[in-house]
Amino acid sequence: MKTSILALGLATAATAAVAQDRPVLTVLTYDSFTAEWGPGPAVEKAFEESCACDLQFLAAGDGAALLARIQMEGAASDADIVLGLDTNLTAAATATGLFAPHGQTWQHSLPVPFADPNFVPFDWGWFAFVHDKAKLPAPPTSFEALAASDVTILIQDPRSSTPGLGLLMWVKAAYGDRAPEIWAALADNIVTVTPGWSEAYGLFLEGEADMVLSYTTSPAYHLIAEEDASKAAASFTEGHYLQVEVAGKLAASDQPELADAFLAFLGTDAFQSVIPTTNWMYPAVTPEAGLPAGFETLIQPETSLLLTPEEAQSARDAALAEWQAALAR
Repeated sequence: MKTSILALGLATAATAAVAQDRPVLTVLTYDSFTAEWGPGPAVEKAFEESCACDLQFLAAGDGAALLARIQMEGAASDADIVLGLDTNLTAAATATGLFAPHGQTWQHSLPVPFADPNFVPFDWGWFAFVHDKAKLPAPPTSFEALAASDVTILIQDPRSSTPGLGLLMWVKAAYGDRAPEIWAALADNIVTVTPGWSEAYGLFLEGEADMVLSYTTSPAYHLIAEEDASKAAASFTEGHYLQVEVAGKLAASDQPELADAFLAFLGTDAFQSVIPTTNWMYPAVTPEAGLPAGFETLIQPETSLLLTPEEAQSARDAALAEWQAALAR
């Protein structure tokens, strides 16, 4: 008996020693990616099966908070990869000088041209306002109609959230110099501004507002995961702003080869097939099996709005000031 216990103890110690010897790849990402219902657990399992490493996620709030953290930590960051920025932030991220060229050659299937030496796309989607069809059977079909109505909305803070920043770019791309006017008219429709997407969507599900800023793909979650067809995304005549989410390697990474392997992994079916029913977005590379049943029911905007990374960076400060001024009244 003692011999068996000793053998078990030695085996456990040996396993722990092997685990400690495995290199660690640290990926900084947003909260919902690492949630038990998000892509994180499946991605971790799949990558570790091929990398002989320990993949660890660091959660840092919503997408826009990732850049703020990297700017604060600089080259001293523990992260090797940042996953969850989007094209509204990539110009600012590149300007930090903290990211290294990715060197990847795998091909994406995005609906728009995409080429960035430092960042690779991993998913995409259109921003939209989601509503309950029974509670709001005839939603507004434009920002102007929304502003003229008594429909209440939940949005996210553009300083910490990529959907929040995406909304600023959406209004700016659709209305240009009229953006301050649109925000002034929308101010009384806004119930609250949350730090990130998860908080806003949770409040919407609790009935705190008629609509929430989310994605055209969000109703797919309810339909597929909950067998609930009650949610829909309102189609806006101005068009819908496109979000492309990206990942990049930090130049100061102490695991550059492992980081490159992870960026290559993003383009594989093992990663991309997980995205539609965990992150509830369109994958950057269409999976071999295609999109899950239910995605065909989603609205397909006739017009896609998207500022280039440089245009988004140039517009950000003025758009943020317009938004703050409108909400302060």
